[in-house]
Amino acid sequence: MLFMRAVVQRVSEAAVDVDGRTVGAVGRGFLVLVGATHSDTEADAMAIADKIAGLRVFTDADGLMNRSLLDVDGGCLVVSQFTLYGSTRKGRRPSFTDAARPELAEPLVDMVAARLGSHGIPVNTGVFGALMKVSLVNDGPVTLIVETADGRVV
Repeated sequence: MLFMRAVVQRVSEAAVDVDGRTVGAVGRGFLVLVGATHSDTEADAMAIADKIAGLRVFTDADGLMNRSLLDVDGGCLVVSQFTLYGSTRKGRRPSFTDAARPELAEPLVDMVAARLGSHGIPVNTGVFGALMKVSLVNDGPVTLIVETADGRVV
């Protein structure tokens, strides 16, 4: 079974450029790389966004990871990333057959961004299907993988 997948990186800043122009940026918050597969649904997009919105990975006054994006007034930079489904099981060139086709993936990535925004989180995005240059300063580093199946986080 394949799952909707997001790589979440806590950042002090991140940006995405297309054709030499910055199209999205965030200060303190998350860079969220989102990959969709063939069986993903709107419910998966909503579940993954809800989980990300509530992740408590920002430090409190005691230095413990107890605070969420909302607690720190953080933002998100959401970038589509079909290569999260690159399989290297055979040969040396990855296969991307598990990645959803653009007509399914693009609306799901947009739903993740919109749902994060519905929580009151400022959201910027990359450009779906474009050749993007993503830069970031990973804070920690903190990097998590969040996956959903059948509308629930697994």
